[in-house]
Amino acid sequence: MNPDENPAQFGIFFFANRLISCGAPNSIPDMIPDFHFQLLATDGPARRGRIHLARGTVETPVFMPVGTYATVKAMTPEELRGIGTRLIVANTFHLLLRPGTQVIAAHGGLHGFMHWAGPILTDSGGFQVFSLGDRRTIGEEGVHFRSPIDGASVFLDPEGSLRIQRALAADINMVFDDCTPYPATQDEARRSMELSMRWAARSKAAHAGAPSALFGIVQGGMYPALRADSLAKLVDLGFHGYAIGGLSVGEPPEERRAILGQLLPLMPRDRPRYLMGVGTPADIVNAVQDGVDMFDCVLPTRNARNGHLFVSHGVIRIRNSQYKTDTRPLDAACSCYTCRHYTRAYLHHLDRTREILASRLNTLHNLHYYQTLLSGLRKAIETGVLGEFVEEFHRRTTTARDDE
Repeated sequence: MNPDENPAQFGIFFFANRLISCGAPNSIPDMIPDFHFQLLATDGPARRGRIHLARGTVETPVFMPVGTYATVKAMTPEELRGIGTRLIVANTFHLLLRPGTQVIAAHGGLHGFMHWAGPILTDSGGFQVFSLGDRRTIGEEGVHFRSPIDGASVFLDPEGSLRIQRALAADINMVFDDCTPYPATQDEARRSMELSMRWAARSKAAHAGAPSALFGIVQGGMYPALRADSLAKLVDLGFHGYAIGGLSVGEPPEERRAILGQLLPLMPRDRPRYLMGVGTPADIVNAVQDGVDMFDCVLPTRNARNGHLFVSHGVIRIRNSQYKTDTRPLDAACSCYTCRHYTRAYLHHLDRTREILASRLNTLHNLHYYQTLLSGLRKAIETGVLGEFVEEFHRRTTTARDDE
């Protein structure tokens, strides 16, 4: 069921090696005709919008399931669409290594390869390179690293990342960036940010003439002045949208929200704002309230495979023995396929016996939960009651017991 057709059950509603010159602020001369962002409503800093793309429209705020290897684990494309998914994320780094760009290009791009008709956003691979730690060497030209699959030597730079993303034929591409670690000194954060800005310019030059949109990525660590400087440089270059990177890398949630509170008011009002790699339902609710439009995270799918299920009153750890004989539905307030057909006892049994169906049913439920939550947030912004929605969400999810 599409959450936008069913009221939410939360709260009160349930990579050309040349630098380009900076143009006018927020200009992007190669603006593609199929990309357009509409701001439909606001409630305080929160925004209700719509992204128009050639392969469809995306209602915002939006959660994008992660399909790292051209698949959202345990889900078919039809199931994803059935729960309201309109935009998914795939990863340049992983797809470069396996199966390789040529295989995907032979299918006409990711859409034909994975049988997904809707829009796709491709991450540039910057964060995955960051995650390699000591196995990678970063320089001005790009990054040398050892493949985590077979140990082969690989080089990736802004031009390479954008070339791969073009072959993947995604609808939204991301600039190649250097993810600032946490913690980092101010000098470390500045050097990382400035490298990312030079790579952003190279990414945009490499993207020229592509039929996809291109988003810049704000870096700067936990230093507001560096974040503001990064944003200003990106706006001078001009992008279709602006992402916030280098968060959800180990920093406390309070520090993350403080950075967002200072950065978001500076971001262009007429472009989508994408918070990368976030996060928990509470993280998303708070960030929507602060003015973020787009989210992606592996949390709902990864947690599902480990029996950690999000429900209207908080979390159920279905692996726990207390659910062995529990004949209630997983969440009586949820209309997903899993909750309409199976008991907690059956889901516990599937999890403990490591049946493949456990991952299928749990993932379907968790992603349905996320899409329903986002639908509820959109409706609350439209009707001007986001404050009440957020208050009720936190009340329900912080005071409930695991066994409800």
